[in-house]
Amino acid sequence: MPRFVARRVKPGSSLKNLTKAWRGKHPVFKQDQCIGCQRCFMGCPEGTIYQLGKKRFDVNLDYCKGCGICANECPVDDIDMVLEAGCEEPVPSGGGKGSDSK
Repeated sequence: MPRFVARRVKPGSSLKNLTKAWRGKHPVFKQDQCIGCQRCFMGCPEGTIYQLGKKRFDVNLDYCKGCGICANECPVDDIDMVLEAGCEEPVPSGGGKGSDSK
């Protein structure tokens, strides 16, 4: 019987593993409504968001996995999740809008 070996990666390890090759969306900080609450910074599970000033944040796109937690945490909607170049919007499967399932 063949044995399979899985490589375990600890949570929050994106700063050690490039993720940009498989990400579908990435955050874009609009910087016009930020209130400096740091919810995006503190909510990022990978630690890829950094502070540029009191009300300015950015993300290291080489390591961001595009999960969207930062955008969901932002109380003033100052972060947009933008589709990566060459990617298509995912199509819902199984009963979603536009599906033929009943």
